[in-house]
Amino acid sequence: MNRFEFHRASDVAGATRLGAGGARFLAGGTNLVDLMKEDVERPRTVVDITRLPLRGIDDLPDGGLRLGALASNAATACDERVATRYPMLASAILAGASPQLRNAATNGGNINQRTRCYYFYDVATPCNKREPGTGCSAIGGVTRQHAILGASEHCIATHPSDMAVALAALGATVQVTGPAGERSIAFADYHRLPGDEPWRDNTLETGELVTAIDLPAEGFAPHSTYLKLRDRLSYAFALVSVAAALRLDDAGRIAEARVALGGIAHRPWRDTRAEASLQGTLPGDDAFAAFATALLAGARGQGGNDFKIELARRAVRRALRQAADGTPQSQVDKRVAAPARSAA
Repeated sequence: MNRFEFHRASDVAGATRLGAGGARFLAGGTNLVDLMKEDVERPRTVVDITRLPLRGIDDLPDGGLRLGALASNAATACDERVATRYPMLASAILAGASPQLRNAATNGGNINQRTRCYYFYDVATPCNKREPGTGCSAIGGVTRQHAILGASEHCIATHPSDMAVALAALGATVQVTGPAGERSIAFADYHRLPGDEPWRDNTLETGELVTAIDLPAEGFAPHSTYLKLRDRLSYAFALVSVAAALRLDDAGRIAEARVALGGIAHRPWRDTRAEASLQGTLPGDDAFAAFATALLAGARGQGGNDFKIELARRAVRRALRQAADGTPQSQVDKRVAAPARSAA
């Protein structure tokens, strides 16, 4: 058993002071506790932050919504404002884990969860993410769950979150507090690609604590969907997932498109240049197929995950069609909603 010090923070400033010394923050514990049990992480100090006042879900002056970092995934998905104004986000949250885990897991913990790469969890194998400089056992190994975009010679792991994929498509902002004060991080800049430092999952500095996630006013409620493809219908991580959101003009053309992929890279994957190519086009299979090809132009498999490239192309086209038609896929029974009837 690995010994560690345990502290319970009573305020954010106290938590960040302890964090500056390398302590790990404990909220729902649905990821950190598992990592400690598996001997993957051995923190010397653990700081319980569950008593901090970060559980609120509050309206913002600009029409957006602020999600407290300690609000549970379940409370967030079931909040009427989230379900109504940001249904794609609610759907993504409900696609993840199980009801029991969503009751415990927090918003801040969700976006900070670590990869579920088999080799990362297997302490008997080399892993650059777990022990820098030892190598990547996944390369040349079992790669069904691994990255097809943004990987490096040092790591081909993927980010496991469903919630983060929807937040990337929405263009959320992460609010953090640390020893140097408060700052805001655009969601597109929050998670990192592995590069030469695969052990760094995000752009947080030592001691920084996520306090909230801000959603913009535009939630794309009428034309959005979250599509998750996995080996079983529940309690499984995505092989490929797609958060797709469209804003249509009065002529039915695409005025704005947002598409983020999960299960295929070290972070939720977006390409704003490819998204811009959809602007001004009529929703249709040809436009969606061309977009999917552009979005996945740099995809590269590792053998065991080559199938993901075509799977992702098809998933993008399917998700965009659901979003355009306003027929999102239910995470409860997996059915696609019926098209809304126009008034006679």
